[in-house]
Amino acid sequence: MLTNKEKKLISEIHAGNTRAFSDFVDDYKDLVFTLAIRMLGNREEAEEVSQDVFIKVYKSLANFKGDSKLSTWIYRIAYNSCLDRIKKIKKKRMHTDLNHIDQIAYADLDTAFDKMVQAERSEMIDRCLSQLSTEDAGVLTLFYLEEKNLQEMEETTNLPVNTLKVRLFRARKRLASVMEKNLNKEILQSNG
Repeated sequence: MLTNKEKKLISEIHAGNTRAFSDFVDDYKDLVFTLAIRMLGNREEAEEVSQDVFIKVYKSLANFKGDSKLSTWIYRIAYNSCLDRIKKIKKKRMHTDLNHIDQIAYADLDTAFDKMVQAERSEMIDRCLSQLSTEDAGVLTLFYLEEKNLQEMEETTNLPVNTLKVRLFRARKRLASVMEKNLNKEILQSNG
């Protein structure tokens, strides 16, 4: 399932081309970091896990068989690394600042007003996601924000498709409930 570009990049990395690995990291760093920040809720932890993920990827790249998409394989490593970190630190999720994502998300918007509206929506979604469990936030991030299909999610999480469907359904209901509470709170605060 590897593209010719990916095959070439992997063979250059195996040959010791550090520039090729740098390009590889550039291709996937935002995706790994986004998943890590959503699951961990802490920028510093997400940065550390992201670095760990690419070390693991580098060390095990020779073992990658190409049975799945390269991005799915990387997400599986990132997802499992996040779960390991969560088990290790065992602390509550924290709200986080995602200013770096604002630049990426707003690159194609035309007007300042559109940017402001999008920023408010993103901030609310981030706030609401951070109030969900790690598993709920991770599943929603993979499906909606990273646009992974159920088959890719199954490969990433090692969970059967039917379990993922149930988790997605429940996570959507919980997110809707959290969003409704947040909207009601905002309405009450803005109306004095």
